[in-house]
Amino acid sequence: MKNEKDYIKDITEIRSMMERSSKFLFLSGLAGIIAGILALSGAFIAYKVFNFNPDRISYSSMEYGDLFASLMSVILLAIAVLILALGTAIILSYRKSYRRGEKLWNLTTKRLLASLAVPLITGGLLLLVLISNGLIGLVAPFTLIFYGLALFSAGNHTLAEVRILGIVEIGLGLISSYFVEYGLLIWALGFGVVHIVYGIYMHYKYDR
Repeated sequence: MKNEKDYIKDITEIRSMMERSSKFLFLSGLAGIIAGILALSGAFIAYKVFNFNPDRISYSSMEYGDLFASLMSVILLAIAVLILALGTAIILSYRKSYRRGEKLWNLTTKRLLASLAVPLITGGLLLLVLISNGLIGLVAPFTLIFYGLALFSAGNHTLAEVRILGIVEIGLGLISSYFVEYGLLIWALGFGVVHIVYGIYMHYKYDR
């Protein structure tokens, strides 16, 4: 007959199987570190090369005209950073799932992406509205806020630390909404430094 230790082991194994089937566990800490480095590099280029650093929420039509070329360059830069960060995350997640002998694309992955999609798409559309109305100073804060909301929502389908990361990003976005003149700096803190710290923590806790 099984003793108490055997029953505890069986329960632990069953719990682990249930968690794997309901949670996305292939997030890589290294992907967070790389995303943070890319974000810091992007913020530096936006500030130094494109001279982009909004110091107030709204700009007049004349001022907006002067900012437009710089803003378009920054948007293209942001898209490039996003593609590189997402590509890195997908590759590293695939490697992690491959090592475990599990499929990356499954029902849990679909649920995770659906949770991410609604806040991100909503935020993206809102950013277009802000930009078209010259509310450039709110772009960085709202990017942080909606990204944080997406992470918090996705936290139901992955590791608990993701929800904590989401709360931090939302908090930084709200702070940035008040201190608009420091918007780019706080954006770099949220997408850069916080991601690097998060990635290091996740790497040492889950990837080693």
